[in-house]
Amino acid sequence: MREYRFFIVAGEHSGDVLGGKLMAELNRRLRGRVRYLGVGGEAMEREGLISQFPLHEVAVMGPLSILPRLPRIVKRVYGTVRAGIAAEPDAVIIIDSPEFTHPVAKRIRRARPSIPIIDYVSPSVWAWRPGRARKMRHYIDHVLALLPFEVEAHHRLGGPPCTYTGHPLSERLEWIAALDPKDLAVKFALDENRPVLVVLPGSRVNEVTRLIGPFSDAVRILTETVPGLQVVLPVVPSVRPLIEKAVSQWPCRVHFIEGDDDKFRAFRLADAALAASGTVTLELGICGTPAVVAYMVDQVMLKFRFMLKVPSIVLANLVAGENIYPELLQENCTGEKLAAAVLPLLSDTPERTRQCVGLGKVLERVRVADDTPSERAADIILQLAGSGRQVR
Repeated sequence: MREYRFFIVAGEHSGDVLGGKLMAELNRRLRGRVRYLGVGGEAMEREGLISQFPLHEVAVMGPLSILPRLPRIVKRVYGTVRAGIAAEPDAVIIIDSPEFTHPVAKRIRRARPSIPIIDYVSPSVWAWRPGRARKMRHYIDHVLALLPFEVEAHHRLGGPPCTYTGHPLSERLEWIAALDPKDLAVKFALDENRPVLVVLPGSRVNEVTRLIGPFSDAVRILTETVPGLQVVLPVVPSVRPLIEKAVSQWPCRVHFIEGDDDKFRAFRLADAALAASGTVTLELGICGTPAVVAYMVDQVMLKFRFMLKVPSIVLANLVAGENIYPELLQENCTGEKLAAAVLPLLSDTPERTRQCVGLGKVLERVRVADDTPSERAADIILQLAGSGRQVR
C-alpha cells in the first residue's frame, strides 16, 4: 500500500472550487491513501484539506486591493512556504491567483528542487507580461490549462510544458442544456412576449462599485426605449446589498436570482445580457446569449493597459478566435454607449444574428470529449508525483 501527500495552495474562491473537484477525483482514485495540506476554503476542506489559515486572508485582486493587506499577505506567503517544505509532499499544486501562489512556488522550488510543482490554471501570459511564461520554467514543471489556446501560447513564449485539461464549464454542458428556462419565466411571472435583459455587474465589490453607475444609466435608457423591458439580475450574497441599494433607483422591477440553476436558466431565457468581463462571458457564450461586455479598472491598472497583447479581454471572444461580443472599456463604458450597443440585441437584427452564429464556436471549443478536466488533471499530477510513499 502506498500513500500520497499533496500540498495544494489556492488563493481565492474560484480556485477553491477547482481544487475541491480535483481533490474529489484524487480521493476517488486513491481511496483514502492520500493526505492534503496547504491553503484553501470550504470546498477543499470538505475533501480533506487542512488549511494553514482562512482563505479570505489572501483572496484579493488588483494592486489597490493588495497594497493595504500586503504585510499580511507576505507573512502568509512565507508561512505557506515553510509548511510546504515541512510537509515533504509528493507534489505541490498551485491553483490560480498568481500574486499569491507563484511566490510560494518559487520559494519551495529553491528550497526543495526535487518536489514537482504543478500550476493548475495558467496566468494570463497570452494577454500581458508574456515574459512570465519563460520565467515559469524555473519553478513550474507543468501547467494545466483551462483555455484551449493556452497550450500554443506557452509553447510560443517558451513556457513550461502545458496541457489543456478543459474548462470546468465543459463538465456542466449536459446539465445546462437540460435546464428549462420556462421554469424561471413561471417562477417570476415573466411575459414571453416582452424582451428579457440579464444584467451582470460583477461578483466582487470593486467591480460592482465601478460598473454599477454606467449599468444603472444604461438600464434607465433601455427602459425608456424598450417598453415592457424585463430585467433579471443574478447576484452573489457578498455584493447583493451594494447592488440592491443602486437598483432601488431603477425605473423598472428587477428580479434578483441566486444560485447556478436559475442563473443558467436566465442566460438561456434572456434576449440579451449586459455583463462585466470575466468567466461569466464564457458562461453566456456556451448558452448562446447575445451580450455586451464592459469593464473598468482602477487608476493603477489603467496605466499598464498598454501592456495588453490580445485583441480582446473577453474570454468568450478569445476562445472563439473572433470578437463576437462588443467590449466597452474605461472611458467607453458609459450608460449611453452601453444602451446603444445592447438595444439591437433585444430584437431580430443583423447584430443579434451575427452574435448567435458566432457563439456556436465558443460551445464547440469549450467542449472536450471523454474525460473531465479533473480527471485529466489528476492523470498528470499522479504521473509527476511518481509512486507515492510507503504507508507505515
